Amino acid sequence: MAETAIPLIGLIQAGTPQDNQSLLSAFRGGLSALGWIDSSNIAVLDRWAEDRTELLPGIIKEVVGSGVVVLVTVGTAATLAARRVSTTIPTVLVAVDDPVAIGVVESLAEPRSNDTGLCLTSSEMITRRLELLRELVPGLDLLAVIVRDDPGLEQKLQDIGNNAKQMGIKVWSFEATTGTALEFAFKRLRSERCQAVYVASGPLGPAKRATIISLAAEAYLPVIYCFRVFGLDGGLITFGADYGDLFRRAAGYVDKILKGAKPADLPIQQPTKFDLVVNLKTAKALGLTIPQSILIRADQVIA
Repeated sequence: MAETAIPLIGLIQAGTPQDNQSLLSAFRGGLSALGWIDSSNIAVLDRWAEDRTELLPGIIKEVVGSGVVVLVTVGTAATLAARRVSTTIPTVLVAVDDPVAIGVVESLAEPRSNDTGLCLTSSEMITRRLELLRELVPGLDLLAVIVRDDPGLEQKLQDIGNNAKQMGIKVWSFEATTGTALEFAFKRLRSERCQAVYVASGPLGPAKRATIISLAAEAYLPVIYCFRVFGLDGGLITFGADYGDLFRRAAGYVDKILKGAKPADLPIQQPTKFDLVVNLKTAKALGLTIPQSILIRADQVIA
């Protein structure tokens, strides 16, 4: 009697496995809690682009050719690359900025496509980052926003700009995709007396993270980041979605799809848990005192 093949799940991410092993573990843990044990009654095929997004189409073609029944795509670049390769395989997206703006679903409540999952779309997160900067820099009215040319960039800048305007903060945006562009941006910020920086892209690769953190230190500017890894690498403060929670919840989508649910019928969910990381070493180097109001809310304080 022929052995029944176990479901094969493809997980694709633009980043590195070194940066994301805990998230992969969270995903497997979420599956396990629902009765799906990797290499027993399910198999997870994880593939990484090592921060080279141009490799994603080839990686996804390979994964699709392996016979996966569900794709899990992490981030906007991987999600768009998967959509170009196949629109028929059910896809669970994770940590996509705005799946509506990039055209993979019609709405969060009713995806009406073969994609569903967990997005980062949250005006609350933008507002809370701006409020944190206001606590760090009382009277903040001039803020630089550093982005890269990601899909959905215009919508991201519009959301940040609208939130900042409501708080009376003027925003300058800089698109910095290379080390040279970042150096130019920080030189201008110093000369124009910008008060703080909001890095809206990431997690980027280790080299670019190091460059941004180093330039911020040289400019003596407080910077807020969207990804925990920046704080661990020396960034001043990070606030964003709890990625471990997103990956655990992604397992729930896979479970539903394997049991017959259609992605089009599964609403896309927003973050419900958040991470605040404060690096006191960096604050001391910048001559900043972190308000107690921030420290008591921090999930992690790096001393």
